[in-house]
Amino acid sequence: MNKNIRTILQYLLFLGIGVFFAWLSLKNLNKENMAQINEAFRNARHWLVIPVLLILVASHLVRALRWRLLLEPMGYMPSRSNAFFAVMIGYLVNMGVPRLGEIVKCTVLARYEKIPADKLIGTIILERIIDVVCLLIVFGITLLIQPMLYQQILDAFFNSAEAPEEKKVSTLLVTLAIAAVIFLIAGLWMLIKKKTLKDLFAIFNKISRSVWQGLSTILHLKKRKLFIFYTLLLWTLYLGGGYLGFMAFRETENYGIREAFTILSAGSIGMVASPGGIGAYAFLIEKTMQLYGLNYTIALAFGWILWLAQTFVFLLGGVLSFVALPLVNKKPKHEQG
Repeated sequence: MNKNIRTILQYLLFLGIGVFFAWLSLKNLNKENMAQINEAFRNARHWLVIPVLLILVASHLVRALRWRLLLEPMGYMPSRSNAFFAVMIGYLVNMGVPRLGEIVKCTVLARYEKIPADKLIGTIILERIIDVVCLLIVFGITLLIQPMLYQQILDAFFNSAEAPEEKKVSTLLVTLAIAAVIFLIAGLWMLIKKKTLKDLFAIFNKISRSVWQGLSTILHLKKRKLFIFYTLLLWTLYLGGGYLGFMAFRETENYGIREAFTILSAGSIGMVASPGGIGAYAFLIEKTMQLYGLNYTIALAFGWILWLAQTFVFLLGGVLSFVALPLVNKKPKHEQG
C-alpha cells in the first residue's frame, strides 16, 4: 500500500475514534443537562482559568528546556526561545496529523539552529521512551494509592450497580480474559506473519533494550540531575493542572491528589487515542470522575473544559510561535533567550 494512503487511512482511523468518543460523551446530553452545566459555569471560579493556563504553558516550557539537555552531549545548545517555539508548533501540528508534529518541530529547530534533523529525531524517540516510563510510574502510583480503583473500573464497564453480588464479574476473571485476548492476538500475528516464539521474544528483547538504552542515556548527560528535575517538574505540572482544575467548580472542589493522579492517567491515554485528544480525552475524564460519584452533567463539563484549556494553549501557542520564530531570529544570536 502507498505510504501516503496508509498515513491518510491511519489519520482517518484515529480521527474516527475521536469522533466516536465525542458522540459517546455527548449523546445523552439534553436541555436539563445543559441548564445544569450553565449553572455550574455561573458558579465557577473563573479566575482559576488563568493559573491553569499558566501551568500548561509552563509544562511546555519545561519540556523544551529538558529537550535542550538531550542535545548538549552532541555539541548543540539551541536557544530557549527557539526550543519552546518548536515544541509549541509541534503540538499544534499534532492536533491535525498525529506524530507529524514531532517531525515538524525537529525541522523547525534544525532550520533556525543549524542542527542536523536526524539527530533531533533521535532525541524525540528518547523523549518518548522516557515519557512512557514516567506514565507507567504514574499508573503504578495511581493504583498504589487507590487499591480498589481497578475493581471500580471493571464494575463501571462490566457490572451494573443493581446486579446481585454473586453475578458480578470478578477482577480475576476479567484479568484472565484480557490476558487471553493478548495471547490470542499474539498467536494470530505469529500465524499470519509466520513467526515463532523466538521472533516474538526477539521483539520484546529489542523493545526492552531500547528502553534501557534510553534510560541509561540519562546517566551520561552532563546535567543529569537537572534533567531528572525537569522530568519530575514536568509531570508535577501536569498533575497540578488537573488538581487546580478541581478548584474551578464547586462540585469538584473536594477532590484531591488521588483523583488528580487518576485523571492524569486517563487523560494521558486520551491524548494519544485521537488527534489532539479530541473526544477521547473528555470522555475518559468524564467516565473517570463518575467513578468518584460525580454526576454525569458535571463530569462531562469538567472533561471538556480541561480539554478545551489544553487545546486553547496548543492553538494560541502554536500560532504565536509561528509568528514569533522569524521575528526573534532576526536578532543577533547573543540577544536570543
